[in-house]
Amino acid sequence: MLAERLGATLKADGHCHWRVWAPLAQQVDLIVVADDGQHVSHRLTAHADGVFGGELGDVAAGTRYGFRLDEGPVRPDPVSRWQPEGVHELSAVWQPSDFRWEDAGWQGIERRDLVIYELHVGTFTAAGTFDAVIPRLRELVDLGVTALQLMPVCQFPGERDWGYDGAYWFAVQNSYGGPAGLQRLVNACHQHGLALILDVVYNHFGPEGTYIREFGPYFTEAHQTPWGAAINVDGHLSGMVRQTILQNIEDWIRDFHVDGFRLDAVHEIHDTSAVHILSEIQRTASEMARECQRCIHVIAESNLNDVTLLDHPDQNGYGLDAQWSDDFHHCVHSLLTQERDGYYADFHDPPRQLAKALREIFVYDGIFSHYRQRVHGRPAQHYDGDRFVVCVQNHDQIGNRALGERLTVLATPEQVRLAAGLLLLAPQIPMLFMGEEYGETHPFPFFCDFGDPYLRDAVRSGRREEFSRFAWSDEVPDPFEQATFDSVRLNWNWEANPEQKELRQLYQQLLRLRREEPAFHDFRQRDVAVVERDAGVLLVLQRGALDHSRRCTVVFNLSEATQSWSTDGAELRLRSLLNVESGPAVDPLLLQPWEFAVLVPPAST
Repeated sequence: MLAERLGATLKADGHCHWRVWAPLAQQVDLIVVADDGQHVSHRLTAHADGVFGGELGDVAAGTRYGFRLDEGPVRPDPVSRWQPEGVHELSAVWQPSDFRWEDAGWQGIERRDLVIYELHVGTFTAAGTFDAVIPRLRELVDLGVTALQLMPVCQFPGERDWGYDGAYWFAVQNSYGGPAGLQRLVNACHQHGLALILDVVYNHFGPEGTYIREFGPYFTEAHQTPWGAAINVDGHLSGMVRQTILQNIEDWIRDFHVDGFRLDAVHEIHDTSAVHILSEIQRTASEMARECQRCIHVIAESNLNDVTLLDHPDQNGYGLDAQWSDDFHHCVHSLLTQERDGYYADFHDPPRQLAKALREIFVYDGIFSHYRQRVHGRPAQHYDGDRFVVCVQNHDQIGNRALGERLTVLATPEQVRLAAGLLLLAPQIPMLFMGEEYGETHPFPFFCDFGDPYLRDAVRSGRREEFSRFAWSDEVPDPFEQATFDSVRLNWNWEANPEQKELRQLYQQLLRLRREEPAFHDFRQRDVAVVERDAGVLLVLQRGALDHSRRCTVVFNLSEATQSWSTDGAELRLRSLLNVESGPAVDPLLLQPWEFAVLVPPAST
């Protein structure tokens, strides 16, 4: 770990220390904007390892500054924590200790209790700010959510973006409310008993405002990603790049009190070092968790189906807390929509593949993938289910569609309810995408706000080419239009819509069942059977150990026909289409098309 952090560090006595890594520069000047608006230059002192530093007295929070390398143009701080005027303008000094936290007793949420709610700050509310999220927290708690997961909030170009085009790892998006706004949101989450997980991107920077490449070898041509050269975590002078990432992890935990991280597309973090950067991220987060005495979760997004991410370092693994499993989503989506394009071609037998995803986590666990034309994945069934995050909707699976349609408009209401049951009763960590719980119909297409006209044209033409094979390709929303962004905002009108209100009630009931019924706390026992009938297929999920007095059975009708199921004396706890709890169990139980029911042993046992 760095002995002293990079960037601007404001001390209590008004002195500010500046440190910048610029190993290719001969000289570096600090440019500070004085009270009268004049830009005052201060030559920084060269230290070891390509670091330049200096100190000034009588500096206030909010002071604008930048760096000039070898008499070149003035650039923002590559580890700026605040960009009040956006990616192209000067950085601002920020003092994290100015905020007064009210979460002294907060210990976090245990992994097994996570129910994650993914949201995009800019479209979650009409205002699109951190502060505007706070009044909605009570509704999420009442729903049964235990953790928010924010799509990336690091500074990106303009005011509208998914967040994966960030130009600064440390700065918090100005249009959302900046760093102080994020502190207020985290503080409020903890007061409501909610954890907050940040989606962080260490595999690439966005294409605009990335002045960081002028300061040092943050990129390497030795590895390539879908976004160009990879982040340099294993090449020449990569040590400081790695230390910068670890400093970033520390800052989020110490200064923003975040409870965990979703690491974006870790399969595009290319590291041939003896100790992988992911292992160091986990170690840093674990050390901070012990220091702060609360739970910190490190969750990887990966499409490799490889439990090396979870394996202990003694087993040559990275030791992460959890990882995403996309196979569950692909099974459910293929089942309900019958889509077979792209990677959905691999999910040609949804009922049986869904059963495998529930029981063994990965469908592709060392078997041949026709989509990839090679063997894909490794077995994962020896791990408990709470090491994996699953969903039926998320920003990628919705937003990477040409029109950004949600499952709500692709499936029937009965199928949407069935998807809710599969997700929330699954023996893995469930993740909801904002608005899913009430059947939001607004789309979530790709949008961004680049200022460079050439970049805008390239993105537009790329989107047109990507979907050119479809007859409706001319309907693909323009990612730069304000109307595209406006179409995404949640309507939050579920109370006035009976169908949406009932769906939300179902989500609430399922999450209460998951929370209160001991069988749904068992992430190891995953018994799943596919029952084939002439009328269709039933999927039977049993939760809880065999000797558990409250072993629960969930029966899903995966067909268009009514089917019967013998209750064998069990009590009906929940029935999705009728939206009832603890009703009498008629034997045999008739399940309507796409209906599911939860059965529990009689109370006397």
